[in-house]
Amino acid sequence: MDDKIYILIVEDELEVMDALIKDLEEFESYFPVEAANNADEARDVIDYIIDHNHKIGLILCDHVLPGQNGVDLLIDLQNRPEAAKSKKVLVTGQAGHEDTILAINKADLDHYIAKPWTKEELEKVVVDELTDYVINNEKNLLTYMAILDTEKLSDTIRTNQMTDH
Repeated sequence: MDDKIYILIVEDELEVMDALIKDLEEFESYFPVEAANNADEARDVIDYIIDHNHKIGLILCDHVLPGQNGVDLLIDLQNRPEAAKSKKVLVTGQAGHEDTILAINKADLDHYIAKPWTKEELEKVVVDELTDYVINNEKNLLTYMAILDTEKLSDTIRTNQMTDH
């Protein structure tokens, strides 16, 4: 895998960020995890990843951030071609109903996780979202069989083989 697919965490509370990173450890060998404390730092991390010809597969973003809030950041990122394909998950206990609707409609939000989350809940969302991401953006799906949704990847591979003939 020359071009890596990253998971980006945007979270200003260090303890929460550390908990997310810890809960994502099993994905690290396939999907390196980067973290940012705020929207500006997130943009810098994305620029760095893109400048090195890698991709952002998943963005896990808090809503309440210093400066620009998470929903507005996700909306901005949806307008950047290199980030528009990324799966976007709002991880928060603070977003109101209207903020969440705005994120769904304007930022193409893929999932919402309420704080506090369980490790199992987070892992399921990450597997589901990254499986969809690789199916839509990668050619070699076999690479991800050990870590993502094997059944969904196998079905896609079979379907692709049938349509290729």
